[in-house]
Amino acid sequence: MPRGSRDPLTESRVIGDVLDSFTRSIALRVSYGTREVNNGVELKPSHVVNQPRVDIGGDDLRTFYTLVMVDPDAPSPSDPNLREYVHWLVTDIPATTGASFGQELMCYESPRPTVGIHRFVFVLFRQLGRQTVFAPGWRQNFNTREFAEHYNLGQPVAAVYFNCQRESGSGGRRA
Repeated sequence: MPRGSRDPLTESRVIGDVLDSFTRSIALRVSYGTREVNNGVELKPSHVVNQPRVDIGGDDLRTFYTLVMVDPDAPSPSDPNLREYVHWLVTDIPATTGASFGQELMCYESPRPTVGIHRFVFVLFRQLGRQTVFAPGWRQNFNTREFAEHYNLGQPVAAVYFNCQRESGSGGRRA
């Protein structure tokens, strides 16, 4: 990315709150039904009930990746004392495939923010080998940087995030 250009991960403080600056080196595509996750897109909780489809690029099936989905704004953006909250953890995903080919260590928990706009961040790391990453003991107060360091995952190879806030209960259904 050229210097001076506006990186959405930096603008949204995903770089800073969750990750250090990194260079994207692999394709990561996340979609909920027909809705593709692009940095900063707004998705309603009703859009993200079911785990998303995740496709990973690369060219060597012998290379494996770990996908982490976290909420750095739990329980509220003004007081994120549970930061980061793990919503999903999948390891041993072969390159060129998707999360469904990996080992789900923490099942998908759909986002249900109650206060404020939350960022939900998908981070992809390259593993050193298969079965080298294990689940943390709990979901709250997770630290993506420490997790990566503990399992020698290095810097992320890709990341994307979406915004989500509580749906208002009034006014009927809107798509």
